[in-house]
Amino acid sequence: MQDQIQNLPKLAKDKHKENKAFFAKLKKKPPKQLDYIMQGLHEEEFKRTDCLECANCCKTTGPLFTDKDIERIAKFFKMKPQRFIETYLRIDEDNDYVLQSVPCAFLGADNYCSIYEVRPKACREFPHTDRKKFQQISNLTLKNVAICPAAFNIVEAMKKQIPL
Repeated sequence: MQDQIQNLPKLAKDKHKENKAFFAKLKKKPPKQLDYIMQGLHEEEFKRTDCLECANCCKTTGPLFTDKDIERIAKFFKMKPQRFIETYLRIDEDNDYVLQSVPCAFLGADNYCSIYEVRPKACREFPHTDRKKFQQISNLTLKNVAICPAAFNIVEAMKKQIPL
């Protein structure tokens, strides 16, 4: 798994042009059953992929924290939301709350998340490959294939299954 994670940025870069062209066509003319196809590809990939072996998303990127996320996690820590923000978050260039630094402060050495039950929505939904209206998040998916081996594999399977 570590070899695959190390090679992922280069693999994603090598496929970037091809993937970008594929997603441009997909946006123009998405298949009627795209959401069902994506759900199937997502489920098949995650039968093979164990996120606990990887956790690359937690090690290299940080999620956006919504106000609801902040309230829920602060309550979990028995903290006031403002104290949680001051301790763990910062505002990024898009004016969103993000982690002060990566790897994620809540990631353990065993790749387990210490706030898994209350983790941010962005973490729960990552890598977003089973999202409805998938064609609308192609820019996000192009970024995620460089981070998540499962997302990379799902996009490769998509290109084989959906002739454009």
